[in-house]
Amino acid sequence: MPLFRAEHGGAKARPRRRRTRNMEWVGSCGKTDENGHVLSLTRLCLLSLANNMKDMWAKDYADNYLDHYSFRYIMGPFTLLPGELVEELTWLLCTRKQMSRAALHLMLVPQLRGLSLESCPSLVTATLCAHIAARCRGLRSLDLSGGQQLPSKVLCETLCCLPALRSLSLAGTPCDRGVIKAIAQRCPLLRHLDISRCHLLSPAALLPLGAPLPPLPLISLLALDIGFGEQEGDPAAAAAYLLLSLPGLERVAMEGLGQACCLIQQRQFNRSDGFTDREGVPRLVELWRDWRHRQGTDTCRTMREAAAREEEEEERTLSDGFGSDSEEEARRDGGPNCSQNQTEDRKRGGDLSDDGCLVLQLKDVKGISCDFLDSLSLACPNISSISVHVDDFENTRGESQGSLLATGLQAWSAQLRSLSMYHPGPLVNLLPALQVACSSLVSLTLEGVKIGPHTPLLEVIKACPGLRDLLISAEPPTTPWEAEDEEDQRAEQNLPRLANLCSLTLNFSYEHSQMKPVMSCMSLEKVLKCLLAGSPLLEKLSLVSLPCPLNGILQEVLDLLHLHQYFFADSTNSPLMPLGRVQRVNLLRTDVTMMTVRSLMQRSKRLKYVDVSYCWRISQVEWMHCERSTEVQVVWL
Repeated sequence: MPLFRAEHGGAKARPRRRRTRNMEWVGSCGKTDENGHVLSLTRLCLLSLANNMKDMWAKDYADNYLDHYSFRYIMGPFTLLPGELVEELTWLLCTRKQMSRAALHLMLVPQLRGLSLESCPSLVTATLCAHIAARCRGLRSLDLSGGQQLPSKVLCETLCCLPALRSLSLAGTPCDRGVIKAIAQRCPLLRHLDISRCHLLSPAALLPLGAPLPPLPLISLLALDIGFGEQEGDPAAAAAYLLLSLPGLERVAMEGLGQACCLIQQRQFNRSDGFTDREGVPRLVELWRDWRHRQGTDTCRTMREAAAREEEEEERTLSDGFGSDSEEEARRDGGPNCSQNQTEDRKRGGDLSDDGCLVLQLKDVKGISCDFLDSLSLACPNISSISVHVDDFENTRGESQGSLLATGLQAWSAQLRSLSMYHPGPLVNLLPALQVACSSLVSLTLEGVKIGPHTPLLEVIKACPGLRDLLISAEPPTTPWEAEDEEDQRAEQNLPRLANLCSLTLNFSYEHSQMKPVMSCMSLEKVLKCLLAGSPLLEKLSLVSLPCPLNGILQEVLDLLHLHQYFFADSTNSPLMPLGRVQRVNLLRTDVTMMTVRSLMQRSKRLKYVDVSYCWRISQVEWMHCERSTEVQVVWL
């Protein structure tokens, strides 16, 4: 493997013609992916590279060069591959936990356009960042999430060498104000930025993102769980500043976002003057005037274009002999001017009027409380995804958080696609809001809720017929509650189904010292049967620390799967089967047995991963025997 260190000012290599090839161009070697499709020859070659990376491709470099030399470039087999294939190989090695420092060095080639090291943050070091800055200056996407070994100075130096970045994730890194300034000054094309969990950042440290002129083309800014502000109002003031200075934002996750929308809607800009003066940035009222000016310019441009289209239409009409003298006179006058249009817009109460409402482009927001949903609905009518924190108490007007939530979500009831709620109270409190918003939902997340005898889980399922992803993280019941009577059991044939559900997570909290959960929630069995038997597209299943017996439920569902396979031996005529498409299963801290797990592996042909950690009815001997006799990855502790 020839290696060399390129000097500055050396001869330039002749540019190669870029290879553009469909990655599924050919191939049939008897191996299939998780969907049962035959793998392409390209994918099989990449899998072979990944399997032999440690013992072949990276061995010579690791043994002889890795800790002895620092190469600006490495000439090897990967410099000949298109950047898309190198990126896919990197992804394969990271997801399969096979990535090493030597392998990563070999794959830092100039043609690489995307690099994600989120799944192996231990490899993200200052030395690696120096190699990235020297070798991969054309990167458009970079993810260094979790790289806690990186000094902020190294991050700044790296980002200054990557002007083509469109997407950057520094979540959980020692990112500080200096890094934010480097991003604002040296990454003019950046559209996506994730700086969540960067505890060295205060809300005020984000202000440089709104300073460049023209502003950064950011459409996504994720900054939850960052450092605390110097004063109580700093998060809201910082959020308002960024909303007004970054007009292209569509996805935002920030503390104080709801308060910021309220501040802007009520024109209470003077409340943030102390913050902006302290930080040395323009006051919000100035940003508001600039926003109105931009809106006015855009409105005039739009109306001029509309007038031009009308003029062309009139000319075509006149050429056909159907025009009138008045139409010809109007055409010569050129239509209404911009000032007239602005006057009419003011009369309609549009964005240009003093009393008009600011309309933001936000579609996905996180970090909102119920008290500010009304202001958010006025400022952001196009929201399709929202994450809300619902407290378990009433506000000063005596309104419950559940009623505020239902009223606030009403504005987006026909367009909301994803809803996430954290509520440390009974799930029944959220039911009115779910019935308002769930008809259009494809993703629903409920965290921190409490389960009790009258928990309306079936009502939630009925309200969300189109769900593809359902996650419920709940507190276990404190008192036992039994299954319903026989009359309710006879109604099981009319239970709702989630025909489109692909991912189901039902996790109950537990204490690590607890051997097994208390079986106190017996009527949960009906809900589980409903979800497992009525969701034939299910691919990911996580049932953790359930307070009810699970083994018998799985056996019943697997018997249904067996009947389907018996009567429909020809898969082309078979209907969709329960658990027939499941690929990953997590049954941590439940009463499942190894016999049930084996039945699941035998009848679910696409199953790749099963976690049965802390399942007290499975012994180490059973697990070891199962691990040796199957290709499915089985985890047990």
